[in-house]
Amino acid sequence: MKKLFFSFALLLGASLVSVEACAQVEKGAKIEFSKETHDYGNIKYDGDPYCTFEFKNTGDEPLIISNAKGSCGCTVPEWPKEPIAPGAKGSIRVKYDTKRPGPINKSVTITSNAVNEPNKVIRIKGEVGPAPEVGTPVNNSGAPTNN
Repeated sequence: MKKLFFSFALLLGASLVSVEACAQVEKGAKIEFSKETHDYGNIKYDGDPYCTFEFKNTGDEPLIISNAKGSCGCTVPEWPKEPIAPGAKGSIRVKYDTKRPGPINKSVTITSNAVNEPNKVIRIKGEVGPAPEVGTPVNNSGAPTNN
């Protein structure tokens, strides 16, 4: 009976240590995005190049984004340089070069002190329409005019 009681006590103690270790891992900044992919859909050549990814620090320590890098030079992110307090929101603005006709399938890798995702990848997708033909008059929106 003593061996059974000792075994039970040992198992219970190990379980409590494991739960405490998990709780310690969960402390810190956490990043949660409202969306992880932005779909431009079909966008005009030289159309609005910007999209925004909103996020929230759901952790209990300030979130610090140390870097955000596009998968190529045509994808340029802007991110907050100041710490994001626990419970506060922030945003990452991404500019895509819409003077490149064809499909869009790019990513931005975010490096931060978030304990849940220290290297988070967000994506943009869509399709940029063809460039206007040379010599075709265009209106202010960049669309060809019907003369």
